Amino acid sequence: MSTKSKGAAPPSPSLTERRKAATQLDIARAAAELFAEHGPDGTTAEEIARRAGVALRTFYRYFRSKQDAVAPLLASGADRWREQLAATAPEGRSGLPEALERSIAASLTPETATEAEALRWTRGLLRAAAEDPALRAVWYRVNQESEERLRGVIGTLAGPDATPLEVRLAAAAATDAIRIALESWAEAPEGDAGAPAALAVRCLRELTGGIRLMGPGGGGQGAAVPEGPADSRE
Repeated sequence: MSTKSKGAAPPSPSLTERRKAATQLDIARAAAELFAEHGPDGTTAEEIARRAGVALRTFYRYFRSKQDAVAPLLASGADRWREQLAATAPEGRSGLPEALERSIAASLTPETATEAEALRWTRGLLRAAAEDPALRAVWYRVNQESEERLRGVIGTLAGPDATPLEVRLAAAAATDAIRIALESWAEAPEGDAGAPAALAVRCLRELTGGIRLMGPGGGGQGAAVPEGPADSRE
């Protein structure tokens, strides 16, 4: 799989931007910890700010609500996935299905303790969101924003022959495949959930069956993914 550059690299974030992002992620982790301990209803913005070591006014400078505070944590995996996809996938529509499958499988197969922790946080937050409409709204917003950013990546990889509608459908299918897989994984009892990577690839294949951009030429069957009980067909 090629790792060649796709044009000019985006400018590196400034020191101020990096500090802001780090503060937001610290607050997000603090919120996730407190939600896991006490639930969203049992957690206040003041407690999140205290756990993160910031002033309450700093909390509200970055986030509108306590539920909104976890958005950077939920978005971090999608951000890494898009970056990896843009950097490693081959150009041309023929290789797009396999590139998407491989990148999705890799993004949901943690290789470091940090990645495994982020996946655990996501699972816990999705379980909490089942009982909290505001937290669900944040999750759906994060997915919508990720889908919109993914269109540019897929458009570049698919090449000039892909139509805007095909690109949009592929981006929606890939985003929903991950979302549905993570939600299903979070809902399953411990030990019965299977691998989220395998679930996501299965979802992608089901959702893209009628999309021409994802059809003949790529096949979408090349990704090797871990299997689990939840990935078996009924």
